[in-house]
Amino acid sequence: MEPQTLGPFVILFASIFTNNILLANFLGMCPYLSVSRRMKAAAGLGGAVIFVMTSTCALNWMVYHWVLVRFGLEHLQFIVFIVVIAAFVQLVEMVIDRVSPALYYALGIFLPLITVNCAILGSNLFAIIRGYDLIRAAAYGLGSGIGWTMAILALAGIRQRMEKAPIPKALFGPAQAFVITGIMALAFMGFAGMIPIE
Repeated sequence: MEPQTLGPFVILFASIFTNNILLANFLGMCPYLSVSRRMKAAAGLGGAVIFVMTSTCALNWMVYHWVLVRFGLEHLQFIVFIVVIAAFVQLVEMVIDRVSPALYYALGIFLPLITVNCAILGSNLFAIIRGYDLIRAAAYGLGSGIGWTMAILALAGIRQRMEKAPIPKALFGPAQAFVITGIMALAFMGFAGMIPIE
């Protein structure tokens, strides 16, 4: 089935489970590994990723089709997408700082981290490569953000539970995170092929 013919709800579901941006494509691993030690931090970053990924998928779709394609500048999509993502994150950061200083300080470094999250750029590029329209691109961004958040929350929960577990010291830290991520990726492979969106 062609990705362009799938409905937005199917794309949303598939991007969460059958084609999880982190566990199937391994995009966004840096903040995933570094912020997954505590549930509260993981939830804060995950919420911000969902909002930014959904919004920038729609914004970059509009920029690509209404500006770059119209003027024959498709070759600039990587640079333009990164600029749009960085500008949007800065705008979100300023709005949160003005509206809710408490939330701004609670998120701290997480907001700037989103700018360099390759899962954001990857979801924007996948939406264009797969030929989605605006609604499907936004649905894909939302699903990818939810899938990424679900993965980081699962890892954070497992890592917190394992803090007092009698496991060898050599497995603490990055080794532990990689083993858990590998097992989660294997579990998500069980969904593979149910809804092909590539």
